[in-house]
Amino acid sequence: MTESQFLASRQPTAMQVAVSRGQSEMNCPSATGEMLSQEFTQAAQTPIVQAGYSGLFRIGVTGCGQRRVYQVFCSMEGDSCTALEGRTN
Repeated sequence: MTESQFLASRQPTAMQVAVSRGQSEMNCPSATGEMLSQEFTQAAQTPIVQAGYSGLFRIGVTGCGQRRVYQVFCSMEGDSCTALEGRTN
């Protein structure tokens, strides 16, 4: 799988994870997401992301007069994606 194929395959999951988290944190079920950027990267090992290659997506979630930007990591291992804490801006 090429880098672009990997990113394309994880983009829907990353979007779903960010939008779900944003809807919950903003108490706004109608919030929607916008893909801001995506990149293929070698992730540093953290408690959330294991060492190895992953996709990093920046997704803006907007609704109910609020906006948050989430960084979402998607590992090449499995189909899981994790949204880090959203920043308001």
